[in-house]
Amino acid sequence: MNSRRTFIKHAGLAAAGAVLLPSFACSGAAAEQKVGLQLYTLREQIPHDVKGVIEKIAQAGYKEVETFGYSANAGYWGQDPKSFKDLLKANGLTSPSGHFVIDDFITSGNKELLKPLIEGAAAINNQYFTVAHIAEPIRKTLDDYKKITARLNEAAELVAQSGLKLAYHNHAFEFDKHEGGSTGYEIMLNGTDKNLIRFEMDLYWVVRSGNDPVALFNKYPGRFVMWHVKDMDKANHAINTEVGTGTIDFKNIYKHAKQAGLEHLIVEQENFSKDPYVSIKQSFDYVNQKLI
Repeated sequence: MNSRRTFIKHAGLAAAGAVLLPSFACSGAAAEQKVGLQLYTLREQIPHDVKGVIEKIAQAGYKEVETFGYSANAGYWGQDPKSFKDLLKANGLTSPSGHFVIDDFITSGNKELLKPLIEGAAAINNQYFTVAHIAEPIRKTLDDYKKITARLNEAAELVAQSGLKLAYHNHAFEFDKHEGGSTGYEIMLNGTDKNLIRFEMDLYWVVRSGNDPVALFNKYPGRFVMWHVKDMDKANHAINTEVGTGTIDFKNIYKHAKQAGLEHLIVEQENFSKDPYVSIKQSFDYVNQKLI
């Protein structure tokens, strides 16, 4: 995960030089939900042609995007927030969430480090300021997770002042067992303010870690307002594949959208065996043709 964390943290500097379902009749989820794409999926392409990438995402059918890598200096791949927001609007897109790395704040407690990131999120009308990843050195023990949880609560209060909510995006490491059999994910779910903090469940990482998304929905109803939908390759579970072609039973998971509290369902894929634009279109089409 270090490569992803590093990429997210520094992508903005480099640039300077969801699927959401229309309806869940069986689950009772809100109608007119939209299909979203995490832009990290196209991390190799977007720094070189922001306008072209956004246009192709819209042409594939997506209506929402989730950002990553924002910095006050570099903006969104060299575009200031207003310009990027205008680009999204011109292509019929909105951005309900952005991914941010806040390790420095978790370590220091200095809220000034968060303010430029929050401003960037608010400027493009994000609803959620989403913590993308926690670095391994600061999450080794349950006490570390207790500190992380306290910091998330502090950050959420500041985020709320700008009209956003804090969210947390998981990988697999949060499910590692610590002393007493507890996990970091349990510490965060039980210790965060339910009124201020939501969770973005990455279904791939939950399944890969050996856990059941539906069991978590039942235990913590209403907390998982965003989902990352990326499938697990049948031959190699360490890599992703197009939604609907792997091992994850999305149809069963989708039945529990209302219990989870689903608002935004976002496609993500981190590796490809085909053209990335063909891939994201295939995932979009599967959701619309097979799951809705």
